[in-house]
Amino acid sequence: MTDKLTLARLADQLGAELHLAPGADPEQAPSGLNTLQDATSSEVTFLASASYRRFLGETRAAAVLLRADLLGDCPVSALVVDNPYLAFARATALYDRAPAAAVGVHPAAVVHPDAHVDASASIAAGAVIEARASIGAGAVIGANCFIGENSEIGAGTRLFPGAVVYHGCSVGRDCILHSQAVIGADGFGFAPHERRWTKIHQLGGVEIGDEVEIGACTCIDRGALGNTVIGRGVKIDNQVQIAHNVQIGDYSAIAACSAVAGSAIIGSHCTIAGGAGVVGHVTVAEGSHVTAMTLVTKSIETAGSYSSGTPFSDSRSWRRNAVRYAQLDQIARRLRDVEKQLAAPDEPADSERR
Repeated sequence: MTDKLTLARLADQLGAELHLAPGADPEQAPSGLNTLQDATSSEVTFLASASYRRFLGETRAAAVLLRADLLGDCPVSALVVDNPYLAFARATALYDRAPAAAVGVHPAAVVHPDAHVDASASIAAGAVIEARASIGAGAVIGANCFIGENSEIGAGTRLFPGAVVYHGCSVGRDCILHSQAVIGADGFGFAPHERRWTKIHQLGGVEIGDEVEIGACTCIDRGALGNTVIGRGVKIDNQVQIAHNVQIGDYSAIAACSAVAGSAIIGSHCTIAGGAGVVGHVTVAEGSHVTAMTLVTKSIETAGSYSSGTPFSDSRSWRRNAVRYAQLDQIARRLRDVEKQLAAPDEPADSERR
């Protein structure tokens, strides 16, 4: 964050075209960002969705990030860009107030003598770095994090407090692991025998590419044989379960409370919305979109948008429809009989033969 991020400098940083309102000062330094309806005269806002356009005429912001076709409706200064949402995302980095981590190893951290910690890395109090683990340049390991034996944390990667990386896992460069994320726990593998379960020890690891972000309380299990693989630029939300030997392609995104079962393969540039599930050993084609609460029970071979489940309704209607759903097979049989009767009126229906 710069000491004085003026409107003129902000426009330059974002590649925006600055249009000043009458009397506005290009050297004004906005204090931060806010929503279109709540922004004050010392804050910058943005308009990316048509559903918020009704607030534009009343905004009191110092400036609005918007497209050129909306410039005539803007009562304040404007920062004209092709993609206001992307410009807003870049502006958040300029106004980020997260405290910088102190370089070095805190006295209360525990670092094994056989571990490698780059001199520019930050290791906070309570963190544990085990033997032969490697921490890259500029990496930040938050308070009470754990890095297991033979694991690697890439340069510029940040682990927030309480994140855990088990042994034999690798995390790429410039990644973010939020608090309580667990990388490399055992996959759910057990062999049934004589009404009991015998544990299948998970012998693989987890391989996470560069620029990956993993949300709080998300679990990515290690492979049973071979690695669980998360591609470059993947974004995974909070409370997501990724099972053993899953592969997720580059730049895919998975929203909160979703689960991907063992050995499933998610292609690159896919999006999986909140609460969705993917069963094991299936493949989701590159570029697919799975909507919220969908259960993927077989492979998706062609990119597109996929949904399952039923939308909510009032409880009374839902109960009636649930009964009808159970009757669908019977209804389908009766409809087939009717179609046959219409096609060949002299032939007895199947139901009459039974």
